[in-house]
Amino acid sequence: MTSSRAVPNLAFRRLRGQRSPAEFAAAVRRAAREIGEHVACDARYVGRVESGEIRCPNYAYERVFLHMFPGRSLADLGFMARESVRGRAARAAAGAPAPPTPLRNDEESDVLRRAFMTGGTATVAAASLGLGPSPARAPSGRGGGADPLAVVPAPRTGGRYGETEAAAVEEAVRRIRVLDDRHGADGLYARAAAPLRSAYALLDSGTAARQSAADRLHAGAGELALSVGWLAHDSGRPEDARSHYAEALATARVGGDPGLEAHAFSNISFLARDEGRFREAVRAAQAGQRAARHLASARLLSLLALREAGGWAGLADRAACEEALGRAHTLFGRGASDADPEWMTFFGEPELEFLEAQCWSLLGEPARAARHARRAAALDDPHFARNLALYRAQLAADLALSGAPQEAAEAGGQVLDLLGDVRSSRIEAMLARTARLLLPHRSLPAVAAFLARRRPSPPRRGAG
Repeated sequence: MTSSRAVPNLAFRRLRGQRSPAEFAAAVRRAAREIGEHVACDARYVGRVESGEIRCPNYAYERVFLHMFPGRSLADLGFMARESVRGRAARAAAGAPAPPTPLRNDEESDVLRRAFMTGGTATVAAASLGLGPSPARAPSGRGGGADPLAVVPAPRTGGRYGETEAAAVEEAVRRIRVLDDRHGADGLYARAAAPLRSAYALLDSGTAARQSAADRLHAGAGELALSVGWLAHDSGRPEDARSHYAEALATARVGGDPGLEAHAFSNISFLARDEGRFREAVRAAQAGQRAARHLASARLLSLLALREAGGWAGLADRAACEEALGRAHTLFGRGASDADPEWMTFFGEPELEFLEAQCWSLLGEPARAARHARRAAALDDPHFARNLALYRAQLAADLALSGAPQEAAEAGGQVLDLLGDVRSSRIEAMLARTARLLLPHRSLPAVAAFLARRRPSPPRRGAG
């Protein structure tokens, strides 16, 4: 019988050298910022790697480590191949039920074809533009440079796809997330549709060279659909968002991917709450928790419990909301783990405080909501400029509702300072509501200054 005892990662320990685990963790975080990643590395994580508990890093850490040690592979760093620890065998060892065998028939083709067509026109990207480093700025569409989102190769009818194409789709997802975190969704949505169409066309037009490539491409296409759906959500296109989220959910179920399914339900719940469909928000969050229960990620379950709490708050069920909030805090307190999905880098204490603030605001307690929103707004990370604007917009609204107009105007002004680089219709709508609440107080200097600075955005033309 093969022993399951962890094997210490001596190669990684040698690379740390004379630095303490805390010093090395700080170096990892600095390296992550250099390439637009965000990892919550600490001394405990370094210890888990060196002890062999973490046999392969997630994709975000992989990019950071390979950036820190150029020319080395994961094997050189003492890690195992991803497929040997993340595949069916790993799920079975963790006690999770094996997912259903992915369908290779007309049902799969129909699902993926619908997903491909809902992205817009059926024209796909003309060629692959390669895999470069994540961009530092949002694509402007001017200056003649290559679009940093156009990284997914065009399919060849009847051809075969492999790890290269799967990696291209994963890279497109990362780039969208980095650009969205820094600049918001409004300038990205139309461009992000192209790699999404290409990803589903790859699945629809060819066959995988290996099963691992098929699994990666299914997961990557689903995550890309969720990313594009989020851009639609944040830029005020809820019908488009709903369509992309539904296709991601279909892709998850075709591929037997509970992690993707949980992510899809999280986004579906979020959209339903934003649109006032609170019962649907609760049901979707609960479905996400069922999908995620075998994934060993307390942080994912915490986020889904917060999504459920938001639905209960909208239904004015205070007891159910408080119970869900309690579960969310308990799960969050268990800490981060290597099982946390890569897309959850945004979910730290500020996001937890923000989502709780939304609950108390819906329950009619704006002063309590403002206390949580203030903690969220203390975020100090330029990588998450969009989230900082969002948290301060929530704070401004809660302060306005709780009878603190001057403070609300000051918080609103801070959001306006950020909106030069951040474009988000959702944030602008929150500010518009705050401005309406502050109109009766326009004799106050801070309120007058805020109202003078804020100008309604021109009507946006159709979603396109």
